[in-house]
Amino acid sequence: MLLRNDDDVAGTRRGWLFAALIGAAAALIVLLGNPPNMGLCGACFLRDVSGTLGFITAKAPWVFRPELVGLMLGAALVSWRRNGFTARSGGHAGLRFFLGLLMGVAALVFLGCPFRLMQRLGGGDLTALLPMPALVLGVQVGMYFERRGWSIGKTSPAPRAVGLVAPVLALGLLGCFLGGILLGPKAGDTFGPARAPWAAALGVSLVAGVLLSTTGFCVISAARQVTGQKRGMLVAAAAMIAGYGAMLAAGGKWNPGMTGQFGAHTDWAASAAALFILGWTGVLAGGCPIRQIIMTGEGNADAFMGVAGIAIGTCIAHNFGVASTPMAAGNPGGASVWALPWMGAAAAACLLISLNGTSGKTSSA
Repeated sequence: MLLRNDDDVAGTRRGWLFAALIGAAAALIVLLGNPPNMGLCGACFLRDVSGTLGFITAKAPWVFRPELVGLMLGAALVSWRRNGFTARSGGHAGLRFFLGLLMGVAALVFLGCPFRLMQRLGGGDLTALLPMPALVLGVQVGMYFERRGWSIGKTSPAPRAVGLVAPVLALGLLGCFLGGILLGPKAGDTFGPARAPWAAALGVSLVAGVLLSTTGFCVISAARQVTGQKRGMLVAAAAMIAGYGAMLAAGGKWNPGMTGQFGAHTDWAASAAALFILGWTGVLAGGCPIRQIIMTGEGNADAFMGVAGIAIGTCIAHNFGVASTPMAAGNPGGASVWALPWMGAAAAACLLISLNGTSGKTSSA
């Protein structure tokens, strides 16, 4: 993976270029019809697809997002080329599911996963800038417990069928969408939530999945390097933001400012608390939601449990009234009254998990 080895200077530089292309690909999906600054978002798209399966009873978008399929298939292709698609499992899948659930709830309080945070910044959304340091702080807290011995556990090689479950399921969902079985808009419909044409979204996201798997890019890994000596992933995050913004500007859709931002709100305390939880859980679980989706496509069955947890978390956020309301014409939006209590409970859960998963001794990590 190009961004996982800073000693490979040429590879790292290619990784920066690919990161810029990933950002451009996300922006292209927006230009093709997706909601502003939502070209690729792990939590939001898992929420949307969960709605099409009837898992969300509250008001929420019910729309199939073929980008999820594209990301997984792109990662699967890279894994197949890299090592013949070696499946992996065995690293505390149940805990990964619970951490994913916390991620899903937190993402809908902030209104986006860390990957969408990068897109909001690239698109000029200043409402994402002020609470952003909380993500870095959450990552640093997680790293503190890592140094004291925390580990989510290591996966081991598993039968190929174990790793193929998620990609095959994704293809099955795509088939259900094309067959008109899922709830929400069908393949040929033009009404409903904003979205790019399904075939275009699938194709562009497949390319993005290839690039994400090839580079190993992860927003949580980039935030780790804010205080470290290595900077490869952090530079890649900047390149992704720049590539996203440049593509939007080229398409006339760049919208800098604090007001008129889609899928955003100005409840800073709730946004900061949510990003803090996303940073902490991202370290504990081993990656942001998009990274979990990519690892799932690569054959990591434990990451698939994390993805399932994120999906369930987004359903909980909507069904229990925790999800924030985005700003709209005549409506400033804001966090739910339940947002901060839920984030407090999530922080307590993260602390309990971190304390009971460490040896109490400083590691060499």
